[in-house]
Amino acid sequence: MVGAKDEPLSVTEAVQVAKGRVAQIPTMVVMGEVSGFRGPNARSGHCYFEVKDATASMATIAWRGVYQDFVEASGAQLRDGLQIQMVGAFDVYQNTGKLSFVAKRITVAGEGLLRQQVAELARKLEREGLMDPARKRHIPAFCTRVCVVTSLSGSVIEDVKRTLRRRNPLVQVDAVGCAVQGAHAPATIIRALGVAAASCPDAILLVRGGGSFEDLMCFNDEALARAVASCPVPVITGIGHEPDTSICDMVSDRRCSTPTAAAESVAPAMNEIETLISQRGVRLGNAMAAMLQTDAAAVDALGARAARSMEARLSRLAVFVDSLASRRCLTSPMSTLEDRRRTLDLTGERLHASIPKSLARSRDRVDDEARHLFLAGKGLLRPYQTSVARHAATLDALSPLRVLGRGYALARDAEGHVLSSASQVQVGDSISVLLGEGRLGATVTSAGDAAS
Repeated sequence: MVGAKDEPLSVTEAVQVAKGRVAQIPTMVVMGEVSGFRGPNARSGHCYFEVKDATASMATIAWRGVYQDFVEASGAQLRDGLQIQMVGAFDVYQNTGKLSFVAKRITVAGEGLLRQQVAELARKLEREGLMDPARKRHIPAFCTRVCVVTSLSGSVIEDVKRTLRRRNPLVQVDAVGCAVQGAHAPATIIRALGVAAASCPDAILLVRGGGSFEDLMCFNDEALARAVASCPVPVITGIGHEPDTSICDMVSDRRCSTPTAAAESVAPAMNEIETLISQRGVRLGNAMAAMLQTDAAAVDALGARAARSMEARLSRLAVFVDSLASRRCLTSPMSTLEDRRRTLDLTGERLHASIPKSLARSRDRVDDEARHLFLAGKGLLRPYQTSVARHAATLDALSPLRVLGRGYALARDAEGHVLSSASQVQVGDSISVLLGEGRLGATVTSAGDAAS
């Protein structure tokens, strides 16, 4: 203790004494609820807040690096009411002499731990692509039939039906009951989604009224999230209220803030539909008019091109026809026949003139060849003529006619047989006698032997 007679301390010295004593307090682990959160500071990034329990409160500082580590590790942000667990030590700020707890590491506790688990699951499913907008299915702008998956004992189903009747009474509503709170709820919701999808509606509304974070934890179940993502029918969620966001909201095809908003999203009001149809009718008319105008301009351009092309073709055909018309066969059809007749006359004259010449040439050629043949024949016959002459001389020497020439005669009977004996005829027979020159006919007057 400082005595009354001791020298008084300055404020700075007093704060430094306190700071030194506080620095001797060892590092500790403190758990409490965040209150009066301010930060992160726009310039420094540091956070300032109170951590309290039922009977006490202490000022707390989280430097920028510590806070960033907490956000990255937990996926959450510091806010009032969040239960946290801190590792750190007390310190005294010299400028104000204020005692503060400086956190060196922060983790969530209680609800904060659940939020950390939900954040880790969300990051896991995001890495797998279940939250990718490109994966989400198209939801028809005008649903004719929807199936509501929710608890049939609460007021939510009636609110959804009332909203759909008010917005568009043409929408058909089916409902499949399930539990929407508690440990067994995810399994019943998965089963209800299967039943709803089997009926092939245009969309499925997965809805639940508001509640605490713990009440809505069933919609952060991994198996349920995968069932929503793999459902063959588009799923629209309306779970809790605007601040509440579950894993099912993240993987669904459309997230709405409330069940009523989910119902409104699939049932446009009739007046909105009429307005939309009118607007689209006007747009369609304008588009059709623009299309017709464009097509008309294109048709006009094509017509002009066709006219120019036809004119050019007709011009070429006219030139061709004129060239044909100027041909002699068309201007004087008989001229061709006259030319052919004159050609035939000339050909006939040449033919008549050439025949005698051809015959004379042929005759001269034949005479020449005949002369050659005659000379050749004489040459070929000469040896045979000599042989024939020799044989003829021999035959002539042996010929009976030569004997007849010396005064002998040759007698033949009436049948032409040569008579060599008088006994061959009788008196009165006619005979012929061949002399050396001429022939005689005679009648036998006597016949006898030569001796007699």
